Amino acid sequence: MEGDFIKINEWLKPLSWLYGLGVGLRNALFELGILKSHSFYIPVISVGNITVGGTGKTPHVEYLVQLLRKNFHVAVLSRGYKRKSKGFKIADEHSTARDIGDEPLQIHRKFQDVTVAVDRNRCHGINMLTSKEAKKDVDVILLDDAYQHRYVKPGINILLVDYHRLIIYDKLLPAGRLREPISSKSRADMVIVTKCPKDLKPIDFRVIAKAMNLFPYQKLYFTTLEYGALSPIYCGEQKQLEDIKPHDHIMLLTGIASPKQIAIDLMPYSKNIHPLTFGDHHAFSQKDVKTINETFAEMPSPKMIITTEKDATRLFGIDGLSEEVRHNIYILPVRIAFLLDEEESFNEKIIGYVHKNSRNSILAKAKDDNMSQNSNNPGNRTRTISFRNN
Repeated sequence: MEGDFIKINEWLKPLSWLYGLGVGLRNALFELGILKSHSFYIPVISVGNITVGGTGKTPHVEYLVQLLRKNFHVAVLSRGYKRKSKGFKIADEHSTARDIGDEPLQIHRKFQDVTVAVDRNRCHGINMLTSKEAKKDVDVILLDDAYQHRYVKPGINILLVDYHRLIIYDKLLPAGRLREPISSKSRADMVIVTKCPKDLKPIDFRVIAKAMNLFPYQKLYFTTLEYGALSPIYCGEQKQLEDIKPHDHIMLLTGIASPKQIAIDLMPYSKNIHPLTFGDHHAFSQKDVKTINETFAEMPSPKMIITTEKDATRLFGIDGLSEEVRHNIYILPVRIAFLLDEEESFNEKIIGYVHKNSRNSILAKAKDDNMSQNSNNPGNRTRTISFRNN
């Protein structure tokens, strides 16, 4: 059921109150204009959350990439969490997870025709991507995990909420896992409840929609996870999930924030799931390699290892994995699917926004404004390209 992964540390609530004061002050400074949010003459779509931990950001960003790349030059801009490099960096064929982070590397490897960049300062990153020196001719920028980065004012702000950790039942850090108060959901243009069970009943959708208590300008969607064929990291052939036998033993090797849903989804194929769990974005050490080798060696046969695409960016090329592990480790690709037949509605809103605010449309409008106005030329002021005004 919804909210079933939530655990509240009641004894930490006083610290959550203090944390809330700090977050509230920061948000108030933005609302008052003391801290500035910057708009850009290019469509910018932000995908993020207000919770610590995975809500499925990367699969949703990949969905947007897949949707837009046919007609637009797409750029993905991420912070590059836990990378070892500094400043602005564009992914290339030599990039590693240490250079740009595991999630940007995952996107870069899947979409070679898309510009993937990292920069802790998102405003600087957008300026770099749209500068003449970049020579990328970017049409739309997708901001990965930027809901809290309020220095950028995106045209569409998408808030992701995990079905199993609905924000309406959660608490602020450190008692819960909220990075902002629930009221911060008001900044979103779209709210997507992610990781939903495929068999949700109509009453469930209505209950969640009412509980989320969104404003009329906000559109609510529901998505679920779907899995592709198992792909070997090192050697072997693809396998279908249906090829897994009930008596097979599966090591679920993960270094992500919320692996529980994947374990649940694998249970129909085999009851013998052996989780080997590390922290989110974990950099695998030689000690970890030894643990993986020994744990897998001790498991009964037939057996295999399943890991995520994000983890594979950090596992590939790592030294010391046994031959048995290398011959039996597979990647489980994840994609999202919309429930309630809302995919077309979502796609139309995204594509319509990008079309209306493309470079050509903005330049044409700026030219008309120049011809019709003199001293009040809007070309000299910051323009807000907003989905809500479309």
